[in-house]
Amino acid sequence: NGGYSGNYFGNHYTLPNDSTSGTAASYNGTLNAALTAEWTLFNGFSIQSNYARLQELKAMGELNTRMALEDFVANLSAEYYNYIKEQLSLANLKASLEFSQDRLYIVEASYGIGAASGLDYQQAQVDYNADHSAYITQLEVVAASRFKLNQLMALDSIEAPLALADTSIAIDTCILRDSIWMAAQENNAQLLVAYKNHRLSQLDLKQAQSRNYPYLKLNGGYQWRDNSFENSTYLRQTQMGPQFGITAGITLFDGMNRRREQQNARIQMENKQLQIEQFQLALKTDMANLWTAYTNNIKLYNIERDNQVVAQINFDIAMERYRLRELSGIELREAQLSLLESEKRLLQAEYNIKLCEISLLHLSGQILDMLGE
Repeated sequence: NGGYSGNYFGNHYTLPNDSTSGTAASYNGTLNAALTAEWTLFNGFSIQSNYARLQELKAMGELNTRMALEDFVANLSAEYYNYIKEQLSLANLKASLEFSQDRLYIVEASYGIGAASGLDYQQAQVDYNADHSAYITQLEVVAASRFKLNQLMALDSIEAPLALADTSIAIDTCILRDSIWMAAQENNAQLLVAYKNHRLSQLDLKQAQSRNYPYLKLNGGYQWRDNSFENSTYLRQTQMGPQFGITAGITLFDGMNRRREQQNARIQMENKQLQIEQFQLALKTDMANLWTAYTNNIKLYNIERDNQVVAQINFDIAMERYRLRELSGIELREAQLSLLESEKRLLQAEYNIKLCEISLLHLSGQILDMLGE
């Protein structure tokens, strides 16, 4: 900092004998410049708590980034396996459509030579049209899933074709509940954020309490001053040199502001602790729900897998009997639809298990491991 000041004064004196004397007015000026610095040695641990707060905020930012990435990976994985499921459903519908088309050709030829009734031909036509309609509808479902995947991956062309690395849904039926729960307690990002919020509230209280302590500051600098005199023994005086000092103090009263801030900080800390307890309870509930869904879907998968095998055998038998004219077209259609429905339920059970697997990994903070698989 620096500055300049000046004055223009004259002196007039009255002596005890009422005589007077004085000096003519003269101008005096002062030019000064100084460089000062202050270093806080102690301020009630405020510096330490501020540094710790910055570290916690940095960790909080990293956790928020991780949460966003985990949500993205979970959503992308769910849609990825949904696309596989819909592709497999499309393949099943295509196989059913091709079978219905072959059946229609056979019945049409038989009807032309009088070996089949008009009712059989019309029924075969209806079944083919139904399968064709279902196939076209499924094409739309597959396209919608592909568009969503491209959107999630931020591709320039939403309609771009996809080449997937997987052609089936690989499920894991050997997940251990205790392992997932232990990982969730240690790595769940939302729970870690709750812990960080509680830690920040503790530091806020420590920051407020730091004002109860005295402060100690070290200051120093270098000063240059130039004085000029118009009517004096010296016409000019220059002063320069270092200066230093120590300042100590304590705030005795600030209108109860410190007490109010500390009370508010304690309330915030208690609220953050309650939030941790509430989230831990919610985490237990989510774990219980997901594990129940996971184990139930594994049971359903085992049932549907066996049922699909039986449905395939029944369909093969029905086909053989139909060729021998021992089975009507309606009965063959029932076996065909039974097989198609069993394949659909099996795919849905596989997909549901995969969704539970993704959710459990997300809950336990291990979802990013899927990127390396």
